[in-house]
Amino acid sequence: MKQHLIVEVFRSSKHDGMYLYVEKSKGLKDIPEELMARFGKGISAMTMLLTNESKLARATPEKVIEGIREKGFYLQLPPAKDDYLLDLYKTPTEAVY
Repeated sequence: MKQHLIVEVFRSSKHDGMYLYVEKSKGLKDIPEELMARFGKGISAMTMLLTNESKLARATPEKVIEGIREKGFYLQLPPAKDDYLLDLYKTPTEAVY
């Protein structure tokens, strides 16, 4: 089934990489207070026509549209930090061969 929706994407003022997709016509007014407390101030990042063919970085358009239709929003969380990236910041204490 072909679906499309005009969405506005907000980025979180509190968490890098956290985004909230909402229906453009509704904005943030229907977002639960608890979520907004965690999300912080929504900073408008872009408005787009979302279709099944849209290319998104870390979500499928179907999932985003489904989330907006069911809950009124779709929350995209930052990617999990990979352990090996965290190891780059540890100071080596002894050489291991």
